[in-house]
Amino acid sequence: MGLLAIYGGEKVVKTTFPWPIYDEQDVQAVAELVRSGQWGNPDCAGAVADFEQQFARYCGSKYAISCVNGSVSLRLALIACGVLPGDEVIVPPYTFIATASVVLEVNCVPVFVDIQPDTYNLDPAAIEAAITERTKVIIPVHFAGLPCDMEAILDIARRHKLRVVEDAAHAHGGMYKGRKLGSIGDAGSFSFQSSKNLTSGEGGMVITSDDDLYRTMNSLRNVGRLPGGQWYDHFNPGCNYRITQLQAVLLSEQLKRLDEQTRIRNENGLYLDSLLADVAGITPLSRGGDELIHPYHLYIFRYDKAKFGQVPKQEFVAMLAAEGIPCSAGYPHPLYKQPVFQQKNWLCYALPDTVDYTNVTCPVAERACTDEAVWIFQQAMLGSRSDMDAFAEAIRKVQQAVVN
Repeated sequence: MGLLAIYGGEKVVKTTFPWPIYDEQDVQAVAELVRSGQWGNPDCAGAVADFEQQFARYCGSKYAISCVNGSVSLRLALIACGVLPGDEVIVPPYTFIATASVVLEVNCVPVFVDIQPDTYNLDPAAIEAAITERTKVIIPVHFAGLPCDMEAILDIARRHKLRVVEDAAHAHGGMYKGRKLGSIGDAGSFSFQSSKNLTSGEGGMVITSDDDLYRTMNSLRNVGRLPGGQWYDHFNPGCNYRITQLQAVLLSEQLKRLDEQTRIRNENGLYLDSLLADVAGITPLSRGGDELIHPYHLYIFRYDKAKFGQVPKQEFVAMLAAEGIPCSAGYPHPLYKQPVFQQKNWLCYALPDTVDYTNVTCPVAERACTDEAVWIFQQAMLGSRSDMDAFAEAIRKVQQAVVN
């Protein structure tokens, strides 16, 4: 197949994959808002309220509460769920830091539970084993957009009287058994950060159909105000976590193309799975059952260096990137190995003295980080079928070069 691009050969993938995607309608909508002078959002009204209603309808939830980012949306949900200092919250170790750091911010204890080897999502059996009398919430992360086994997780939560907050930061448009991800648990958290499938550069959203959760979260994101109160009446210890009208207008325009983009990513993911099925040493993550739509914020496969001449994962990823595939080796280590947990850098947050992460181990997550997981970015999954063909060709090219 020729000399590898990393050594000066011609790369296989010629397409570039820009992100974000926008057109003149996006530009015009923002320009009109700029000209109106209504940039602020002191009452969470106007374009912000319009987008919240649109997003709630899209997800099939009763309420949607926008906020400054996905980290804050998780924090609002945890506080509204009634956690108290010292309570435990079950989280996966293979996710962005915010899933666990917001638990610290509400003075609770993150309990790291290992992931399934075929999905990289929380392992329900490991969840059950980790529950104690202090456990209050489970945060399943639909990692890369792949739905968690919500049926099993909700069954565990019901039996142990726990709340479930879905981290759907990767999962805009994803579906599980006919329901949009984020709408299945007690609350669902989304991010609109610049890499996300639905983006305004920054921003977040938390959805729920629970009236009490909505009332609390809506108050917390708007400096503790409640409906019917005066502008200087503050009933809860909230903060100004509001998004701007500019973000809301842009998100409303971006939402119009989300379904079509999700369809393309989902179909390309299925097709790429079929192309890689016979490549030794490459195992796409399992999609689980057929009753789902995978929005592929990331397309992930497991890499076995034994089938690639013992080339370490980082070197393999560098070879793929040189061939033109937008890709990454992912997280270098699980969250519990971060300095904040290893060194107990709690700062002003109060955790019990007994909390110690130095001996935590989640073998599946550790293998994913060090040896296995390779990510292809979501914008690449918006390419054509011929692009997917080129991705598979590039992987085979690398294998042939390093094995021969």
